[in-house]
Amino acid sequence: MSTPTDRVDQELVRAAAHVAATRCRGDNHTMAAAARAGDGRIVTAVNAYHFTGGPCAELVLIGTAAAQGAYDLETVVAVGDRDRGVVPPCGRCRQVLLDYFPALEVIVGTKDGLRTVPVTDLLPESYVWADHQLDAGEGPEFPVPLSG
Repeated sequence: MSTPTDRVDQELVRAAAHVAATRCRGDNHTMAAAARAGDGRIVTAVNAYHFTGGPCAELVLIGTAAAQGAYDLETVVAVGDRDRGVVPPCGRCRQVLLDYFPALEVIVGTKDGLRTVPVTDLLPESYVWADHQLDAGEGPEFPVPLSG
C-alpha cells in the first residue's frame, strides 16, 4: 500500500465544491467531480442520477475530459451537494478510474481532514481490466488442464 500524501490540490477541491453548490439541483444532480489534467487545466462534471443507475460524477468526468481532449487525468475529487463535502468514489468508479488512469491520485476525506491517495490504494488486490484483454488478432486463451 502506498503512502498517502499531505499534498491536497485545494484549487481542485474548490472547483468541485463550486460546481456542487451552483450546478447540482434537485435529485438528478447531487454530486460534482473535478480532475486536474496533465496540462494543468481543471475539468468538472456532475452525476446524472436516474433510477436505472445513471452515471456517477466521476464517470461523467471521464467522458467530459475526453471530449475536451484531456486524456491524462492526474488527480480527481468528488464533492456532494448540500455541503456534504468530499465524498470518496464508489466501488464502480474506483474500478473504472483505475482502469483508465492507473497512476491517478484521489482526494478523499478522513476524520483528520483531506488527503491524497493513489487510486490503487482505494482498490487493493484489484482486477486490472487491461491485464485481461486479448491482443488484436489473437485467439482466446484456454486454461491448461492440471492433470492429463
